[in-house]
Amino acid sequence: MDVTLHLAQDSEADELLGRSPLAALVGMLLDQQVPMEWAFKGPRTIADRLGADDLDAHEIAAQDPEAFAAVLSEKPAVHRYPGSMAKRVQQLCQYLVEHYDGNAELVWKGVTDGRELLRRLEELPGFGKQKAQIFLALLGKQLGVTPKGWREAAGAYGEARSFRSVADITGPESLTKVRAHKQEMKAAAKAAKAAKK
Repeated sequence: MDVTLHLAQDSEADELLGRSPLAALVGMLLDQQVPMEWAFKGPRTIADRLGADDLDAHEIAAQDPEAFAAVLSEKPAVHRYPGSMAKRVQQLCQYLVEHYDGNAELVWKGVTDGRELLRRLEELPGFGKQKAQIFLALLGKQLGVTPKGWREAAGAYGEARSFRSVADITGPESLTKVRAHKQEMKAAAKAAKAAKK
């Protein structure tokens, strides 16, 4: 994996995301309840604070939970909820160590069926169906991981030029389109909720 991503809108953070499967997974994990750029900058911040050039699943899995939470909590915090996200990142790394010898790329490497890849992603701690579909779309659209049926398995996120998620962000212009889509979805959900009252 060695591509240029533009998810953090920060060259050093994006460079790490483009070459490190674990960083990409951790960024996706962090992508909730904070701006996308903040979430995807998280892996670079964690690596820097650990004094490393990349994230290492074995190292993170073995960290003392309180010490690792302190790494994410240091100002500026990696996430709005650094303690709970530190726990989730560790759970993800522990799962990868247990099931994939700590190599995040093995989650998708050699998988030939989109449904199987979606199943594997959904099994990751912190990845529900929607997050798994978005990450599958990111793999297919930007990282060259295109098993048979990947677009169908990714659902609407797999549609070409849909601008629904981080899978479609290739620069500032597409980031604006994805943001606009998310705001439309929130407004529609709010209107539907209000109509039920």
